[in-house]
Amino acid sequence: MPMELRDCKLIELPKIQDPRGNLTFIENERHIPFTIRRVFYLYDVPGGADRAGHALKKCHQFLIAMSGSFDVVVYDGKDKQRFHLNRSYYGLHLPPMIWREIDNFSSGSVCLALASEPYDEKDYFRDYREYLRTQGGASS
Repeated sequence: MPMELRDCKLIELPKIQDPRGNLTFIENERHIPFTIRRVFYLYDVPGGADRAGHALKKCHQFLIAMSGSFDVVVYDGKDKQRFHLNRSYYGLHLPPMIWREIDNFSSGSVCLALASEPYDEKDYFRDYREYLRTQGGASS
């Protein structure tokens, strides 16, 4: 069953406020709907640069703006939506088969990505037209 944009969800994470500094935590399958099998982060992204530009076949991801801000543009083959991430206690769940692009990075931003699968190049759609064909969309 193809995923749709409504399957992409902003999720508020627990935030324990303290005058000495706040704390947020994430637990597998409690705060996010998958078990974390890989963690990576994007940082030192040059001004005006874009990241991602792909869809994943079976891997779920959860993106968090640990510092600064950025936008995540998601596309399901029919509709497009932009999410602005700028709080470390909110994250965006991206299910499989959703095309994603990340842009509008602020200076010093850090994007933390939690993934349900180890890295596997075969899990990626990197060609947008190929992705659209799998979604039943036009190839333009």
